[in-house]
Amino acid sequence: MKIRDLLKHDRPCFSFEFFPPRDEAGFQNLFETVSLLKQLNPTFVSVTYGAGGSTRRKTIDLVTRIKHSLGLESMAHLTCAAASRQEVQQVLEELVANRMENVLALRGDPPKGQSEFVPDPNGFRYANELVQFIRSHYDLCIGAASYPEKHPECTSLEQDLINLKRKVDAGADFLITQLFFDNCHFFNFVECARKIGINLPIIPGIMPILSVPQIKRFTEMCGAKIPDELLRRIESVQSDPAAVERCGVEHATAQCHELLEQKAPGIHFYTLNRSKATWEIFKNLTSRWPQSHLR
Repeated sequence: MKIRDLLKHDRPCFSFEFFPPRDEAGFQNLFETVSLLKQLNPTFVSVTYGAGGSTRRKTIDLVTRIKHSLGLESMAHLTCAAASRQEVQQVLEELVANRMENVLALRGDPPKGQSEFVPDPNGFRYANELVQFIRSHYDLCIGAASYPEKHPECTSLEQDLINLKRKVDAGADFLITQLFFDNCHFFNFVECARKIGINLPIIPGIMPILSVPQIKRFTEMCGAKIPDELLRRIESVQSDPAAVERCGVEHATAQCHELLEQKAPGIHFYTLNRSKATWEIFKNLTSRWPQSHLR
């Protein structure tokens, strides 16, 4: 089923993001995680596409298996980094052949070893071009990325919103945000997006903090900021991984409660292929939000 149709319900949606493991043992562990989180009845799950398309084969295999073996609606990430139009089209043809109905269209990060994005001579330079190509050739539901604290390569939030509007005008159906830890960034971003005519569902992306070095690395890459108070809390217990995870779950739960209270259309969890923290956050949410109101 197309995600745009699932988002039309009044209840908030919940989705989980996974990445392709490196080896077969990792795949087995991942499917145990997905099977456990399936009990939470997510609206959909997504699978990332490695830098430069490095996990293309694994991404296609994973979304296909998750949908047809586990019965969960799934969405493949698709990037145009280091890929020609023909290569992108081959991926799309295979996804359609496997009865996939949803794709997250992204520019993508440069391949390993490259510091700057260099488009393929016969490829797409920006995500809006990829969105337009998919919309013109395929009957797929298209998601796109958004950045409450702006894309790290963009000079200003205003310019980033203009770039986002191009993706929306090209045919995106819904948006998922990059991770953030201060909800004020999300609320301000949505307000500014609405003012320039972006009226699609904007799903906030939440990443539970599991490790101090890990979250610092992620935020440096994506341009998100960790609030000073939260940073002090997790750094004060960083020698105790369990305590760091408890802080992360507590903060993410508070974020989700406020986001839902303010009518966010749902929550997209960056799970890092682990179930425990996401499971705990979801269960914390059900203490205030009846299970019948969560999907």
